[in-house]
Amino acid sequence: MPAYTSLKPHWFHILLSLADANLHGTAIMEEVLERTDRELRLWPGKLYGALREMADAGLITEVDTPDDAPTEGGKRRFYGITGEGRRALTSEVERLAAILQLAHAKGAGPGGV
Repeated sequence: MPAYTSLKPHWFHILLSLADANLHGTAIMEEVLERTDRELRLWPGKLYGALREMADAGLITEVDTPDDAPTEGGKRRFYGITGEGRRALTSEVERLAAILQLAHAKGAGPGGV
């Protein structure tokens, strides 16, 4: 997998959701919606298309469903971040931090422009 210069915003949020826990699709969708103050809504088509592409790229993998997972509506598919996914997430966080540092140096942000 090549080094990333940036991630698609919804890929970034999906990886961030999986950084500390394996989750099923609906839980990822809800976490992203809450974290972005309802600004980034991952509709099922976009979410599951992204999960498939991210799995193909080696960033995430489907993991075993926990024994205590709710089963209403059928068995849910759970996803976890891979080592490559964690490296891509770290790289993106570092990229965004550098942009934020530059913005602050230019007086942008709180108390700035």
